[in-house]
Amino acid sequence: MDKIFNNTDVAFSLKSDTELDRAYFLFKMIDNQPLVRIGTAVTNFALKAHLPVEGLIRATVFDHFCGGVNEVDCLSVVDKLFTKGVSSVLDYSVEGKEEEEQFDAALKMTLKTIEFAKERAAIPFAVFKPTGFGRFDLYEKVGAKMELTESEKSEWNRVVTRFDKVCSEAHQKNVPLLIDAEESWMQDAADDLVAQMMKKYNKEKAIVFNTLQMYRWDRLDYLKDLHQQAKTEGFYIGMKIVRGAYMEKENLRAEENGYPTPICESKEATDLNYDAAILYMVENIDRMAIFAGTHNELSSYKLMEYMQELNIEKKDVRIWFGQLYGMSDNISYNLSANGYNNAKYLPFGPVRDVMPYLIRRAEENTSVAGQTSRELKLITAERDRRKGK
Repeated sequence: MDKIFNNTDVAFSLKSDTELDRAYFLFKMIDNQPLVRIGTAVTNFALKAHLPVEGLIRATVFDHFCGGVNEVDCLSVVDKLFTKGVSSVLDYSVEGKEEEEQFDAALKMTLKTIEFAKERAAIPFAVFKPTGFGRFDLYEKVGAKMELTESEKSEWNRVVTRFDKVCSEAHQKNVPLLIDAEESWMQDAADDLVAQMMKKYNKEKAIVFNTLQMYRWDRLDYLKDLHQQAKTEGFYIGMKIVRGAYMEKENLRAEENGYPTPICESKEATDLNYDAAILYMVENIDRMAIFAGTHNELSSYKLMEYMQELNIEKKDVRIWFGQLYGMSDNISYNLSANGYNNAKYLPFGPVRDVMPYLIRRAEENTSVAGQTSRELKLITAERDRRKGK
């Protein structure tokens, strides 16, 4: 397999010198863990105190990792990415809401992004988070099979109705729908609900996609069990495969509550688990569709090799690669340049409301070994190339 991810000319072809300098400055900041912690605390304080910092945030971290403050704002970014064959997934990244009115607003926004996707080849998927449609604690209670009050039963019925509404709309408009995964102690309820939606709307092909976080050691078995169910009951499986985003929180909660951690014992074990899930899905592609969400070059090469070995076309609509906007451009743009289906997750929302997402991105970059240094190395190589060094 040709090594394609070091081509910085392709990777940063859409970035001006100024944008490249900003990216360099940003990742230099993120590379400093104490600075990230201090910056996070100061930013949270400034926002809570309603200090005028949104302009500064927008001009730096927000514009690097987000598409805009609303869905229309994103379209210029979507169109720009698509000139290089890179698609976009509009991700309404407002987190931590707890009110019915806010859940209904998230539903309305998701329906709007489905309509956007139907109208634009550059937006092949829609997406939402389960906790965008209902309270975290309610998912946890339902997943634990705890007795619900009458009020909670009504509340859960509204969550189910929201799921059904977006899945029905996605099915009707033929827009694949990615449903993100969250913390393990709420995920059982979400998994059961998404499986219901798959049975209902994935009769002809995968429209509804769940997400498997492969840093969990139980997810491959879950996938295999679901596959058996799909064969028995006659539906297709759509899965976004990722490594996971809540590792420190998962390990801490397991330790505090005295149960075995759901997280793999090492990074190596997670990598093996991720690649095993991808291979299992590729080998069963007749019944499955894959959205491989990864910033890992080796895993990307492995999926490319699996496709080649099994004579699967690069543009087979059942296999997509995906990365987050603002990260791993060397993977995204080089995959697209070499004929593979690739999409960027493009977060959007009001600056203040998207801050929890942005803080998680910064913290993730400092905690994932080598991620920030890899970004810096590539950006530096491209800056040097442009200067003629």
